[in-house]
Amino acid sequence: MSTKNYTTKRFTPKFNIKKGDKVMVISGDNKGDTGIVQQILTKENRAIVEGIRMVKKHIKPTENNPGGINEMEAPLHISKLMLVDPKSGKPTRIGRKEVNGKSVRVSKKSGEIIK
Repeated sequence: MSTKNYTTKRFTPKFNIKKGDKVMVISGDNKGDTGIVQQILTKENRAIVEGIRMVKKHIKPTENNPGGINEMEAPLHISKLMLVDPKSGKPTRIGRKEVNGKSVRVSKKSGEIIK
């Protein structure tokens, strides 16, 4: 019997949402709220959105930091987010189209290219 090394790379999906996009929450406690994506956590399939899912974090005092209770954004699962259409301001699905040899994101509602 031959022994093979069966280590494989972990598959990371291509997200339709990127940092800086305006998104709307489509389910959960924050349903209907909009915000701008600050960070994408690809390994966890989550995103941090500005002003959405605010949680309180208790910070221990140190020499540099007086400590206290800080409010910060918690990660939100990417499936709960939908990109906002730049033309209508409503949530839309995303398609891909090739323009000048590059794949670009296109809004399914209005057909506009999303930067």
